[in-house]
Amino acid sequence: GSVKTGKMPEGEKMRQCKQEEEQQQKEEAQEGLIEFYSSYQELFQFFCSNTTIHGAIRLVCSKKNKMKTAFWSVLFFLTFGLMYWQFGILYREYFSYPVNLNLNLNSDRLTFPAVTLCTLNPYRYSAIRKQLDKLDQITHQTLLDLYDYNMTLPQRDWSTSSTQTRSSRSLLHHVQRYPLQRQKRDNLVNLPENSPSVDKNDWKIGFVLCNENNDCFHQAYSSGVDAVREWYSFHYINILAQMPDAKDLDESDFENFIYACRFNEATCDKANYTHFHHPLYGNCYTFNDNSSSVWTSSLPGINNGLSLVVRTEQNDFIPLLSTVTGARVMVHDQNEPAFMDDGGFNVRPGIETSISMRKEMTVRLGGSYSDCTEDGSDVPVQNLYSSRYTEQVCIRSCFQLNMVERCGCAYYFYPLPDGAEYCDYTKHTTWGYCYYKLLAEFKADVLGCFHKCRKPCKMTQYQLSAGYSRWPSAVSEDWVFYMLSQQNKYNITSKRNGVAKVNIFFEEWNYKTNGESPAFTVVTLLSQLGNQWSLWFGSSVLSVMELAELVLDFIAITFILTFRWFRSRQKLSPPAGPALSSQDNAAFQDEAPALSAPHRFTVEAVVTTLPPYNSLEPRGPSRDGEEGHE
Repeated sequence: GSVKTGKMPEGEKMRQCKQEEEQQQKEEAQEGLIEFYSSYQELFQFFCSNTTIHGAIRLVCSKKNKMKTAFWSVLFFLTFGLMYWQFGILYREYFSYPVNLNLNLNSDRLTFPAVTLCTLNPYRYSAIRKQLDKLDQITHQTLLDLYDYNMTLPQRDWSTSSTQTRSSRSLLHHVQRYPLQRQKRDNLVNLPENSPSVDKNDWKIGFVLCNENNDCFHQAYSSGVDAVREWYSFHYINILAQMPDAKDLDESDFENFIYACRFNEATCDKANYTHFHHPLYGNCYTFNDNSSSVWTSSLPGINNGLSLVVRTEQNDFIPLLSTVTGARVMVHDQNEPAFMDDGGFNVRPGIETSISMRKEMTVRLGGSYSDCTEDGSDVPVQNLYSSRYTEQVCIRSCFQLNMVERCGCAYYFYPLPDGAEYCDYTKHTTWGYCYYKLLAEFKADVLGCFHKCRKPCKMTQYQLSAGYSRWPSAVSEDWVFYMLSQQNKYNITSKRNGVAKVNIFFEEWNYKTNGESPAFTVVTLLSQLGNQWSLWFGSSVLSVMELAELVLDFIAITFILTFRWFRSRQKLSPPAGPALSSQDNAAFQDEAPALSAPHRFTVEAVVTTLPPYNSLEPRGPSRDGEEGHE
């Protein structure tokens, strides 16, 4: 071999260096346009050296001190974890949808609520008078057998009512099926007429209801008064259910119950009230419902409200159903049914009851903030009442629908669903057993009515407070009762217990509104997240963008490196060529010895000696062309 050595001219050397520098600048310019990193380490080092996140630069500037690098790494990632722990708390609070309660006081003309007043005396319908008289006779005999009490019955034409008609025989048959009995401890026994006297405190009174499988339900009470009223009410409901149009009968006598009615110092008329009959509370009258123009009150005070004088004497009613005297009053919103057993209260005879009201409205946020409903259309319970949705309307409708489904008939106290009929033991012999079992499940929320029925998002309530005074007073009762007797034919003997006065008015002109507003909005969430980010890292939104850029660069490098790895694998794998035939194999064997023969190579090298850095003298032309040969 041979090596050639020589020296490159100075001008050519400078031009070559300049070309290499320009090429390197072009490559750097192209790399700066894409900002691509050759490794993860280079990416991480660039990020830590240039980011605005506090503490990140300490991960690379102290890399020569491993202890400091480890300390700052642990501190950095610990701070990062604590920040995201706070982020989790904020997100959990945001998705719990908390609300703020806003209290507002409004001053405006107040819409006067609806007022329902009941007589507390279940009416004895003329159409079923004979059956009720027969039930009174049976109850009289029952009380005589159990308690040796001879109940006084009103004088009637018993020759007609005691005739063994078909209805009387049917009533007697069913009453004998469900007799009132005494119960001692867990055993229910019938006491014979000649039973020895026992301690009545050891006994309970009740009745037994059985189904077709002879599975019985014991309805027992520790109070004999409650037991008699419940037993009598059970048979009374069956009698009413035998009259399909009993609820439509109008046997009211407004003038004989309401002696005086005034609102805002103006006399009421028949256009201001509607009438309905309640099986237990008797004739009821609702004032200021939606049947006429709604009353408004511009001023508070007793003279700017509703004032009623009512008759509280019991006359030709059913004493076994109602054991109190007076009247029952309930204040409720328009277009809402009056559930007298829930929100009503009694008015005492001979007393002037003054009821002051304070209006209060509640407006809840719907959707994710609370489980309220706007109009009940999204509640899986059919509204059986001809009124707007309320929670009590929904609960009673739910019970009635379950009653029809389980027992095959409807409970008489609630509206009748389409295609159903009221329960009557002449047609549904075991409905009593089914009703009391279903009622126990309803109270235990086995039916799910309390879970299905949600609160309305907007509701109006009235906070009531009452004051009492004697009416009329001792010095004025003579002329008051005289005027009542002349105008209203008031001729009862017990004057003191025969009338009562009721005043209902607004206590103040203002009314309160309880509203809800979101306590944690998207703006609040972003503000809280920014506060936490600034607290732990002292950064801004642009720092978040730097983190996003880091993640994108990491993904891009991973993709590119993976692509290069696949390409390198393809270059290392041998190409798949065509299969060799037998003739090609023989020719390859013939040429093999020729390939194994040795060959001689000539290597020629040119060596150029660069001038030393400490010499700037130009070289002569005689030294530029030296060559050596081997």
